[in-house]
Amino acid sequence: MKTLAGSLALLVLGLAVLAPAAAAQDPGKEVLQIQLPKPMFVGTPKNIRTPNLETVTGRPRGPFMVPAGTTLLSAGKPVSASDKEPVIGEIAFVTDGKKSGEDGYYVEFGPMLQWVQIDLGKSQDLQAIVCWHYHSQARVYRDVIVQVSDDKDFISGVTTVFNNDHDNTAGLGAGRDKEYIETFDGKLFDPKGVKARYVRLTSAGNTSTDMNHYVEVEVYGLPAK
Repeated sequence: MKTLAGSLALLVLGLAVLAPAAAAQDPGKEVLQIQLPKPMFVGTPKNIRTPNLETVTGRPRGPFMVPAGTTLLSAGKPVSASDKEPVIGEIAFVTDGKKSGEDGYYVEFGPMLQWVQIDLGKSQDLQAIVCWHYHSQARVYRDVIVQVSDDKDFISGVTTVFNNDHDNTAGLGAGRDKEYIETFDGKLFDPKGVKARYVRLTSAGNTSTDMNHYVEVEVYGLPAK
């Protein structure tokens, strides 16, 4: 059985081969460089039953191409949340740059539907959003929705980047995206260059508990001139 650590080594080798070729085929693009935390569990996840789970390959994510000049926009940016008093941790953990799956690095919000929102300070072209929920054990977070907007209240001009809320529990529309298992690799959402100032991520518990957790969210894009 392959471990996630072993798979990470394969990913690094694969990037060395694939990245130059991909960049050569797509001038003006480069591989997004994401610093990953260390794996916290190994082996194949078990006992996760959900009807719409994406295929588990055991392999980390491959290279993701972005326009040259793409940078991390969210580091240290202000974060707000639907739950004003987290059960564990601080709301600011979401953009503090620390992605470890160990205790002390995540914020825990109450049960049912909760969201966190990042203010990038100005509207910018978004190229990638990467989210780490609690990843020291295999779980699936429910009703994950990622939206962006220039409206801080998310009433108008809202673009939905990802939605796996298949039964419209959140009331934001039924989603068609797959549920996924949390790992140290994080989940990358592709906003396809949409321009926005605010990024909001929603969830509604997970397969282990009713609580909602975030270790880190990174938003990458082209800085506004």
